[in-house]
Amino acid sequence: MIETPRLLLRPWTVDDAENLFALASHPEIGLRAGWPAHQSLEESRNVIETVFTQPETYALVDKITGKPVGAISLMIGGASKLTTSDKEAELGYWLGRDYWGQGLVPEAIRKLLCHAFETLKLETVWCGYFEGNEQSRRAQEKCGFTYHHKLGSLIGEVRTEHVTRLTRASWLESKEE
Repeated sequence: MIETPRLLLRPWTVDDAENLFALASHPEIGLRAGWPAHQSLEESRNVIETVFTQPETYALVDKITGKPVGAISLMIGGASKLTTSDKEAELGYWLGRDYWGQGLVPEAIRKLLCHAFETLKLETVWCGYFEGNEQSRRAQEKCGFTYHHKLGSLIGEVRTEHVTRLTRASWLESKEE
């Protein structure tokens, strides 16, 4: 378990399925994150049992309510679509609509970056955001990610994904400032 001032980053459990469905069934969430909105409680349960059981995948849990408000993960090496190196990972995250604009994502990202660079000894963390998702772009910039390149993605339509990265050297440098 990883802790921030307002969040616990912990593994998902099947008991989280109802909360996941309540969050992930909102049409804006999946669209911004690159997946279709959940259509049923069973679908959310299945995602927990298959996707969210991957290593370094966490529920973002509000410390006050004890309920998940989103998800964050590091997909290391071949688990990522952006790298195959075991010294690199792709950061992915999403947050329930009711929790936007509170600074929770940068708070979680910063803590997970400490884990990535200090504990896992990664050299580079990649991230991305779809064209028009300014909240995600700003969250990445706040956490030190810099623009690297763009690529097209097919999710019912062609959408541009912008890719950012943060190297261990840049992260260490920012900690010294």
